[in-house]
Amino acid sequence: MAKKRTEPNSNGGGLGANSVEYVPVADLIPYARNARTHSDEQIAQIAGSIQEFGFNNPVLIDGQNSIIAGHGRVLAAGRLKLEQVPCIRLIHLTDIQKRAYILADNKLALNAGWDAEVLSLELAELSQSDIDMTLMGFADYELDPLLAANWEPPAVEDMPDREEQHGHKIDFNSDQWETVKVALEKCRGDNERGDELTDSQCMELVCQNFLA
Repeated sequence: MAKKRTEPNSNGGGLGANSVEYVPVADLIPYARNARTHSDEQIAQIAGSIQEFGFNNPVLIDGQNSIIAGHGRVLAAGRLKLEQVPCIRLIHLTDIQKRAYILADNKLALNAGWDAEVLSLELAELSQSDIDMTLMGFADYELDPLLAANWEPPAVEDMPDREEQHGHKIDFNSDQWETVKVALEKCRGDNERGDELTDSQCMELVCQNFLA
C-alpha cells in the first residue's frame, strides 16, 4: 500500500491534488501513448540530478497509478533502484484532460527561453565552485560558448614574461652580447613605451627589426 504524507495545498482554489504519497516504482504504469521520448543519456542525467539534489519533483499519477507526468523520472528511479518515489494524484482530471495535460506538461516547458546574459553569468560563477557542471543538463558544446562569454583576459601585470612562458634560452659570446645590448638599447629608445618593455620583448623587436 502506498504511504501518504500530507503536504500543504498549493493549488489555490482547492482544485487538483493536495498531498504527496510514496508509491512503489513497480506499481506505476507508463502511459502507453506517451509521445515524449527519453534517451539513455537523458535518463542518466536525470538520475545524476536525483542523486545530487534529491527527488524534488513528484511524479503525477491518476487514481489507477497511471503516470501523467514524470516518465523520465520514473525511468531514472528504476536505474537508481529506488523502491518508492513521491507522487501526486490528479484525480480531478477527466480522461480527455489527462491526455491533453500529458502533452501540455511537456510542450509548455519547451516554449520557455533563456536570458543568455544571465545564464552565462550564472554558469560562469557555478563553474568556479565544486559543483558538477554536467548535472544541469548542458552539453559541452553548449557550455563552452556560454562560459567563454564571461572569460576575462588576465591583467598585463599578471601575464608571464614571454621568456619565462616559452622557456627559450639563447647564449651569446662577449662580442655578440655587445651587439645585442646596442640593439636592445636602440629598441628601447625607438619604442614609445620606453623602459616598459622587458628584455624578452625587446629581443622580439630585435628579431623583427634586424633579422626579418
